[in-house]
Amino acid sequence: MLTRALGLVSADMAIDLGTANTLVYVPGRGIVLEEPSVVAIAQRGDERRVIAVGHEAKTMLGRTPHKIETVQPLRDGVIADFAAAEEMIKFFIRRVHKRRIFNNPRIMICVPASATPVERRAVHEAGLAAGARRVYLIEEPVAAAIGANLPISETRGSMLLDIGGGTTDIAVLSMGSVMYARSIRTAGNAMDEAIVNYVRFKHHLLIGTSSAEVIKREAGSAVPKSNGERISIHLKGRDLQRGFPTEITLEPEDIAEALTLPIQQIVSGIRQALADVPPEIVADIYETGIYLTGGGALLERIDVRLLNETGVKFRIADDPLRCVVRGTGKVLEQVDAMADLLIKP
Repeated sequence: MLTRALGLVSADMAIDLGTANTLVYVPGRGIVLEEPSVVAIAQRGDERRVIAVGHEAKTMLGRTPHKIETVQPLRDGVIADFAAAEEMIKFFIRRVHKRRIFNNPRIMICVPASATPVERRAVHEAGLAAGARRVYLIEEPVAAAIGANLPISETRGSMLLDIGGGTTDIAVLSMGSVMYARSIRTAGNAMDEAIVNYVRFKHHLLIGTSSAEVIKREAGSAVPKSNGERISIHLKGRDLQRGFPTEITLEPEDIAEALTLPIQQIVSGIRQALADVPPEIVADIYETGIYLTGGGALLERIDVRLLNETGVKFRIADDPLRCVVRGTGKVLEQVDAMADLLIKP
């Protein structure tokens, strides 16, 4: 009776708890929150107090005094700082349910396909500790496939590549079931680090990952355009040889070259997946293509680069950044009918 009463005054939530960003979907309302997965913590003796979460905390990255620490609670798609993750989830629940009397929703959270039982249990326990009355788990690529409206119930096989912040998840689905799922711990963050390393070793300039992320998002391209359109990137940082601030100019070819290693690692994961599924499914995939979701799908011409590397065409899903949370929300809305797609903590 109490559970039913709580259900009338609390809204269930689907959470894409990502390394870079966290998105929240509420059935009947859609996506209601999209914030960076960052927590700012003030240290006073043995006491740690959360002072900012999300966008506000992200603006503090690299700029805080020694008594304030900015933490990204997730690393490679799984919880690295349990206490910070719990506080972040609590903050987002309060943000979504600010006018509710009870804040005890059912929560569905997605996890990488490669998450270990210990990592899954950590996500499950963090959700419960944050105030959920029940926590469900679903693999990220499965949620992405549903959010991208792939025909997963058909006999024809479908393959999806979800490039997130910490992991790239690969899934092959057919007849409503997951035939293959795995994660590669190379994704958007690895691309940022590759740009940092490229600039450091080739141009002797030190920049932060935040600057690299801006470069990737605003001017990055996996393959330089062949039509003559060029965007030069003027980049400021510290000259490692002289020790003074300086400025350099990067061309589109530089960014494409910088991203070679992480893209090659993703391509290796794709090749392994195609080698592990039945040949009939591979034929289906070759005919229909591989679907791209996640923030990494927004990298300009990533589909062209992957086509050149694999010989398989790629299709970028509509609104790829939000496919995972939309799919998680759809499963939450039909949790009894789609129970077979859930995983145990």
